[in-house]
This record gives sequence, C-alpha cells and structure tokens, in this order.
Amino acid sequence: MVIDGIYYALALSAGGAAVWYLTRPAFAAPLFLLALFCLYFFRDPNRVIPEGPVAVSPADGKVVGIRADGSECARISIFLNIFDVHVNRAPIAGRIAEVEYTRGHFLVASRDVASSENERNTVTIRGQGTSVRFAQIAGLIARRIVFTKKLGDQVAKGERVGLIKFGSRVDVFLGPEWEIAVKTGEHVSGGSTVLARRRQA
Repeated sequence: MVIDGIYYALALSAGGAAVWYLTRPAFAAPLFLLALFCLYFFRDPNRVIPEGPVAVSPADGKVVGIRADGSECARISIFLNIFDVHVNRAPIAGRIAEVEYTRGHFLVASRDVASSENERNTVTIRGQGTSVRFAQIAGLIARRIVFTKKLGDQVAKGERVGLIKFGSRVDVFLGPEWEIAVKTGEHVSGGSTVLARRRQA
C-alpha cells in the first residue's frame, strides 16, 4: 500500500464521520466509498521480476501503441486507467542518468497526442551497455507525478521508482538493440511483464 492511499482514506473517512454525525448516515456513504476506493487504487503488490537481458514494463496498463520514434527503435505507450496499479518501476537495472520534467496539458492520456503535449517526467536509465528512457505522463484526471529517485541513483530492474496518481500514461523508448516482445492491445504488469529482449551482439 502506498502511504498516500492511507492519508486520502483517513481524510475521506473523517469527512464521512462528520457528515454522518451532522446529517444522515446515507449522506456519508459516498465519502466512505471513496475512502475504500483510495485504498484499492493505491495498492502496491509485489511482483516477480524476470531475470536475464530483458526490459520490463514500468507500469500496469494496456499497450495502446508501438511505433518507430525518430532515431530510436520504438516507443511503447501504456495507458493506465483508474483501476490499474499506478506504482511505476524501473524497466532495467542501472543508473538514473537523466531526469527531465516538462510542463504541459492534461489531455486524455489514451490519445497519442498526450505523449508530446501533456505534463510529463522523462527518465533515462543507463546500465549494462544500454539505456532505456521512459516518461511518466499525466492524464485528464492525474495532476500529480511522483518520482522518488534522484539523478545518479542506482536502481534494480523492477524496483519501485515513482507513482502517477489516477488515470495516466507511460511511454517507453527503446533503441535498436531491443526486440519488442509485446503487442498493441496487450495488458502488461509493472515489473513482471517483459516488454523487450536484448538482441544478441
């Protein structure tokens, strides 16, 4: 459980208790339901991290697009709805080489234009002779991107590195040394689904 979920649930429950006391129990029900939803939304399950030269998904969600993106081999876009786990994980092991925050809009995250227009935090991880970039992208509801690591930190593959609150999107950028292992429309799990495998040299 992400600690934020407990804070939200406690605040909503306190509000529900006040409404219950001052008015009618029925009027407090929506606040208690929202408290329960926050506990569900901010869940943080453990995952089995695949071994070997693979890049794992940094987020739970649906693959909404795979395409060539400039000089890089591919961009894999993952849409997270409000029912997905929103904890983000490192796709590969390595060092946090770059972190770039970009202000932007809050368009619907499932749209392709969200990759370039929405608020986002782009992170580059370098390790074992390769690098992978991924962008935490805010959505229509999400207005809070959390990244818990610092520039220069070492991370393990599948390690928790942040969170995007409510509906959002994560884009993963892979170079030509990676062979894509997922398809558009597939549902992936952060830390455990293999997005790509390293090609043999």
